[in-house]
Amino acid sequence: MPQSEQDVILFIDYQNTYQCARQTFFSKSDHYTKGQYDPIAMGQLICSKALPKFKRNLKEVRIYTGQPDGRKDPIGYGASQKQFAHWRKKGITVLSRPLRYSPAYPDEKPEEKGIDVKLAVDFIDLALDGAFDVGVIASTDTDLIPAIDFVIDRCWKKSRVEVAAWTGQRRNPRLSSKKRQLWCHWLNKSDYGLIADPTNYTK
Repeated sequence: MPQSEQDVILFIDYQNTYQCARQTFFSKSDHYTKGQYDPIAMGQLICSKALPKFKRNLKEVRIYTGQPDGRKDPIGYGASQKQFAHWRKKGITVLSRPLRYSPAYPDEKPEEKGIDVKLAVDFIDLALDGAFDVGVIASTDTDLIPAIDFVIDRCWKKSRVEVAAWTGQRRNPRLSSKKRQLWCHWLNKSDYGLIADPTNYTK
């Protein structure tokens, strides 16, 4: 029996997955590059783990992340610009929003605002348009669950939902739905080693 082909779009909440990789595989004292990964390599790895009856094609990788302020954090801003340019050169769709800084900065870290909303809206829009057969969300942000539930209710026959998360000695949280059991692509430290990005973008 020939394999069924499925187009896959990977939706990445980058800061969430980066921080989770650091917490799962590294210590706080490790260099900041520990936790970085190649998004295309992640997508290809996920597609390679498809069930035998399916052949999966990585149609697109979409990254959602915060953008440092060039005046408040020129080093962080410059590094992010280099990283974004590197991603875009590889064909990745990068969607960023300015970080929000509190009056207590730099004693308090800046926060991402609206990233989860942008990812959720895009996920729903592309599912409704039939842009993917399988949409994989790489994040543990539970604010994305309503978008997942909407796609399950409205689009399941043409657009399936899967999730991805890191796993170590004990299994980390993963996104789930009460409406349907979702397949999770658990990525362990060996998987991380295959897709790690050691680039120091501050240089």
